[in-house]
Amino acid sequence: MNAPETNPAAPVLHLEGISKKLGERQVLDAIDLEVQPGELVVLLGPNGAGKTTLLGTACGRIAADGGRVTLNGHDPRRNPAARAALGFVPQDLALYPYLSVRENLEIFGRMMGVSRKHLPARVEAALDWSGLEDRSRHRVDTLSGGMRRRLNIVASLLHEPAMLMLDEPTVGVDVNARARIHELLRQLRAQGMALLLTTHDLTQATSLADRVVFLIAGQIQLSGAPDELINQLYEDDKELLVTFLTTPDSAQSEQLKAREMHCGQSGLTWSGTATGGYRDAAAWSEVFDTLGLPVAEIRIREPNLESVFLRVTGEELKL
Repeated sequence: MNAPETNPAAPVLHLEGISKKLGERQVLDAIDLEVQPGELVVLLGPNGAGKTTLLGTACGRIAADGGRVTLNGHDPRRNPAARAALGFVPQDLALYPYLSVRENLEIFGRMMGVSRKHLPARVEAALDWSGLEDRSRHRVDTLSGGMRRRLNIVASLLHEPAMLMLDEPTVGVDVNARARIHELLRQLRAQGMALLLTTHDLTQATSLADRVVFLIAGQIQLSGAPDELINQLYEDDKELLVTFLTTPDSAQSEQLKAREMHCGQSGLTWSGTATGGYRDAAAWSEVFDTLGLPVAEIRIREPNLESVFLRVTGEELKL
């Protein structure tokens, strides 16, 4: 599967000042975002942050209340050429379960405008590239979850788009299937395709992303390469993560905040910085004992993207 040639100086996707309300809720608030050719950008954020709405707006399916969307140089809501440059993989599988793998690819290829002349070669390339050659005549409803996800991805690439958007592309698949999908995405990036995806898998984001974008309450709160963001918050220090048995009261919370600790949404989990590394565990235990806070668990660990997510959103994100 080959990505078409694009101007490396121009972003494939450009969002400028995008705002969107659903009812009385401001789902997107003045969003600015670019994705370059050969760049893989991961959107992170808690449920309800606006990630899926942002994808829908970026691809032209949802009309923004304000701002401007440019996809491959055009407005995707007004120009079919812009939409033709996009592949979209929804969170819910968009496949015909009672048709074969090959029949699905042929139908999606025709729907996306692939000519009769080129369709057979595109289908064969998709089967080979996804590793589904030996399943080509099998009905989709007989495939594993990981195989369906791979088929969903290659079906969106038959028209050789300049950009691929994916909403939770590995949800519900096992470790081996997830690794295969990661490899497919890396190959697309290496071929120069622009990729924008949402995920709750922070390991996936760390492994794949050139840049992660934290979307919180409809606003971009933080953006950068995973390693850069971790270093920005922790430098050479370790992360302190503590879970209390009881929620700190207001006085105890103020004492924790004075020690530069940050509260999770549950009120029981707090994070901070262990400047002395793993040796700090005993000292922090004494601090919590002095404050009258019974501890369920103290962890001192190497900071990672989950640490950044907890610090920025107040949530501990788990698969």
